[in-house]
Amino acid sequence: MRQYSTALSLAFLLFLGSPGVLADTTLIHAGELLAVPGKAAKSEQTIVLEDDRIVEVRDGYADPEQFEGEVTVIDLKQQFVLPGLMDMHVHLQGELGPANDSEALKMSPQQIEMRSVMYAMRTLLAGFTTVRDVGSSPQEMYALRDGINKGWVDGPRIIAAGGVGITGGHADISGVKPELMKLFTSENICDGPYDCRRATRNAIKYGADLIKITSTGGVLTDRATGTGQQMEMDELREVVLAAKRMGRKVASHAHQEDGIIAALEAGVDSIEHGTYSGPEAIKLFKKTGAYLVPTLLAGETAMQMAKNSDFMSPAIREKALRTGIDMQGNFEKVYKAGVKIAYGTDSGVSKHGRNAREAVLMVQAGMPEMEVIKSATVNAADLLDMTSSIGTIEAGKFADIIAVDASPLENIEELLDVDFVMKGGKVYKQ
Repeated sequence: MRQYSTALSLAFLLFLGSPGVLADTTLIHAGELLAVPGKAAKSEQTIVLEDDRIVEVRDGYADPEQFEGEVTVIDLKQQFVLPGLMDMHVHLQGELGPANDSEALKMSPQQIEMRSVMYAMRTLLAGFTTVRDVGSSPQEMYALRDGINKGWVDGPRIIAAGGVGITGGHADISGVKPELMKLFTSENICDGPYDCRRATRNAIKYGADLIKITSTGGVLTDRATGTGQQMEMDELREVVLAAKRMGRKVASHAHQEDGIIAALEAGVDSIEHGTYSGPEAIKLFKKTGAYLVPTLLAGETAMQMAKNSDFMSPAIREKALRTGIDMQGNFEKVYKAGVKIAYGTDSGVSKHGRNAREAVLMVQAGMPEMEVIKSATVNAADLLDMTSSIGTIEAGKFADIIAVDASPLENIEELLDVDFVMKGGKVYKQ
């Protein structure tokens, strides 16, 4: 009986893996294919997919008659095809505007969640198949992340951060009366190294994929506390250590160089914004291998709102005008110095679905088109430690694929109008 059971088990396993049980096969005929950003594009290529994965990439347009079983052919012979883009700095739960305060009081968590689904879909349809959400109400964002992963709702793959910040710092509540500040203050607001260690562990306990800290002040904090360093070195070090012990990376919001240096010395994996990175910060970027996530689009958006609307407080308006002007010029300096760049927009400050505008600003600031695309694919995957599964169109990776009408290597603005979007083998836009 025992031998009979074993034989049945082996037969079942062989049946599952036998040629007679075929996965669905899809062939994408690509007129021009940038399979690995950083390497040359090739003409007349076929991407072979089974279910959600890439099986191979071959020269020429493969004949579907060569394949067994049911075969679907997607004709992109007139298109430029490349990997799905990635945005390493988004906030999917809202958008900056004059109604933010009233929305915070009137919208239920459930309504915010439903709106987040809409913003997530706009992001996916813009060609961004993976994002890092680095600042949202965590439980709702974790639910959206998990719902997308389970196939309950559609959206980009989400890597969701848990925030840790200090009392009165950029991550803390501001701009409302004291009673509401008390009500809205996160339990992950901390003071001193050991309290920040607790907050980090608590964020991970409840589902954080990474930790987001704010080593400096921020533009949209409604206090005249500047954009210099706010978290102390002992707090920064404890956050990073606690996160690393539990297998999590740390991203640090930072504008002024003092806070950038402190975060890099503490061992963070990425600096968000990095507006005033100077020579010492650049040395530390290169020494530690940390990425800069530049968010030029946030600077442009906040600056334009400060100029053309009156809903910003004087404290916010002053910072928005100053940093918006300075971001782009500083980015060119940092890129040319050899700092590693991962693509990020801070969408939520800007409107969701306009994420590709960042690419245009990066090119205007002196970064070549190929390097911009690489920052949104290969580099972003490296920052996420997901190089084995996303970032290029190669065998074994998820079928995250987009297409545009013409080469973005010649005109980066092609990315503003993505015509085809596939994520994990499923077509969302064609």
